[in-house]
Amino acid sequence: MIVPTYNEKENISQIVPAILDAVPDANILIVDDHSPDGTGVIADQLAADDDRIYVVHRDGPRGLGRAYLHGFRWALARDYQFIFEMDADFSHQPRYLPDFLAAAADADLVLGCRYMEGGGIEGWGLHRLILSRGGNRYARTVLGLPQRDLTGGFKCFRRAVLETMPLDDIRSVGYCFQIELTWRAIRSGFRIGEVPIVFPDRTAGVSKMSMAIAWEGVVGVWKMRLGFTGR
Repeated sequence: MIVPTYNEKENISQIVPAILDAVPDANILIVDDHSPDGTGVIADQLAADDDRIYVVHRDGPRGLGRAYLHGFRWALARDYQFIFEMDADFSHQPRYLPDFLAAAADADLVLGCRYMEGGGIEGWGLHRLILSRGGNRYARTVLGLPQRDLTGGFKCFRRAVLETMPLDDIRSVGYCFQIELTWRAIRSGFRIGEVPIVFPDRTAGVSKMSMAIAWEGVVGVWKMRLGFTGR
């Protein structure tokens, strides 16, 4: 389970035991971008008390995409067969982790889906809902994909999916990063599954969403389509 953090001191000490309660044999990698609020110190304390927990204090440019890429390389250097992305703020609820693993029996990449029966979003205002739904519809239309939640970041990869991806070529950061990973997996012929998740808004900490990240998604999907089709 790769859990990137930046200023998540209110959440990290709660999300880690919740993950291990849901999947006791999981290992957790916390990738901290040198959080000034002390998240990294708390993560180190958790790791000192439990050999299923690991921590990386990442140098270099900050960003969710860069943190996940660091985590992917770390996991691929070890013998993990299923590699998860999930946030630290409980918007990605650990109770769904067994559902992902069950779905992975018949899929190479499993997406947590807010926009299918059984899924949903809690605590968002109308503007954010419109932005998210509109962004997903836009990406699906431009790329011609049937998956219903391309911008979500709650995912389970089989090892083979990440082994075949040119991780050094991925430059996306936010929403576009999530779209690009799924797009590359589909273009490589991997099977994609979806499981419904309810996505509550965070109750602690601050969202990392920005207009720059949203704009990257608008432009990025066209770069993907043109780059992969040669048009």
